Amino acid sequence: MSRARSLARERAMQALYQWQLTGQELNDIDRQFMEEQDMKGVDKKYFKELLHEIPRQLDELDAHGEGVLDRTIEQVDPVERAILRIGIYELQHRIDIPYRVVINEMVELAKIYGAEQGHKYINGILDKLAARLRSVEVNARRNSGK
Repeated sequence: MSRARSLARERAMQALYQWQLTGQELNDIDRQFMEEQDMKGVDKKYFKELLHEIPRQLDELDAHGEGVLDRTIEQVDPVERAILRIGIYELQHRIDIPYRVVINEMVELAKIYGAEQGHKYINGILDKLAARLRSVEVNARRNSGK
């Protein structure tokens, strides 16, 4: 698990949170993060991918949450909403990242930035989505007894 990629996820979560609350242009947020945030050690390419691709695919990503979430995506805490969207994006589009890594990374972000029990919520939602979006990988892991 790459520390640079973990930092990219953390910064992307912060940037997506800002975008959700302010509606600022993504390029402005991108530039602001590059100039004003500590981006040392961050996988900047991955940060940019998450920051730009998630909003571009928002309807599709949010649709995956329907039926799994116990409320609408808009009713989810804004920090946890940003974390869920990163997790859903990675589960769907970054099959090079094992689903357990995706879930663990999002749970860690929720422990740091989310509500008190938010990490349990994130874990439950992403676990259900992994079974749907990565069924072959999830079943292979379950069948191997790990």
